[in-house]
Amino acid sequence: MNERKGKRFLRGSSAWLAALILLFAVLLISLLSAVTIGSTDIPVTEVYRVILYKLFGIGNAAKGNLFRAVWYLRMPRLILAAGIGMGLSVCGAVMQAVVKNPLADPYVIGISSGASLGATLSIMLGIGAAFGENAVGMMAFSGAFGVSILVVALSGAGGRASSVKLLLAGMAVSSVCGAFSNFIVYTAHDREGIRTVTYWLMGSMAGATWEKDAAVLLITILGTVFFWMQYRNLNLMLLGDESAVTLGTELHHWRQLYLLVSAAMVGFAVYAAGMIGFVGLVVPHVMRMIFGTDHKKLIPLCALSGAIFLLWADVACRVLIEGTELPIGILTSMIGAPCFICLMMRKKYGFGGRDG
Repeated sequence: MNERKGKRFLRGSSAWLAALILLFAVLLISLLSAVTIGSTDIPVTEVYRVILYKLFGIGNAAKGNLFRAVWYLRMPRLILAAGIGMGLSVCGAVMQAVVKNPLADPYVIGISSGASLGATLSIMLGIGAAFGENAVGMMAFSGAFGVSILVVALSGAGGRASSVKLLLAGMAVSSVCGAFSNFIVYTAHDREGIRTVTYWLMGSMAGATWEKDAAVLLITILGTVFFWMQYRNLNLMLLGDESAVTLGTELHHWRQLYLLVSAAMVGFAVYAAGMIGFVGLVVPHVMRMIFGTDHKKLIPLCALSGAIFLLWADVACRVLIEGTELPIGILTSMIGAPCFICLMMRKKYGFGGRDG
């Protein structure tokens, strides 16, 4: 009885609003705290002097190595990590509803394989060199978004798109893209290129710039607000197409639109930082387990908690091994896989729309 009351309390409006405020405060505190942590010791007072000077014009800050380390290295990568964590977590929650599969993540419809193929074409064959320094990222984004459009088109061929057809189309296209990527790597005989592809696939925030931050944050915030406004349709998707039709809503067009918006969000994340797994799989499940399956509550909670998680994961990657940086995809997998196993072992955890 007490357990049921606690469950209802956590999933009530008051607990949800309190959690939102708390998570937002934790995100701000995390940003201000994490910027003081790094491989190089920088006095806390100097760090905040640079931030206050750049944001509000208060005081002064010497334009030296310390200034560059704080404002052009640490701050951009922390904000990028928060933006990507937000986008991947929201897209994970949406994908799990769209395909009605608790094992779905942002890469479920072949986005990862498309991004991998695009990056491989750029690194190994030099395709996309016109993009300059952003060639790998732009080719990865193009591959991710192009594959997503192809999967949507294939799933709608011969009838209306369904969650099963989307999964099958995604698996088929992923296999083809993976085969082409492996073929290019196998025939290129370029050891340095293979190392670059491998490192890129592991993910890193090292390439963060304020320009990338602006692009990622713009797409992520717009996409998050859009999905938040679509919470009713996302809730219906958990019930199934048949139930939605009886309630007067056709879901197949919405499903395709959500896939394309998710592909754009994930594509920009891939463009900026490479492949980062498990964030979009674990974070939505944890939030759903605590607060229920209503996407009106789930979307903003996933956005804030995902931002906090990846921000601190990036900090850990920079300080765990002295003198080098651990690829963030390795760390998220090391944390995410055991957490997901623990979630699966919980008998009382439910995924469907009747659970909230």
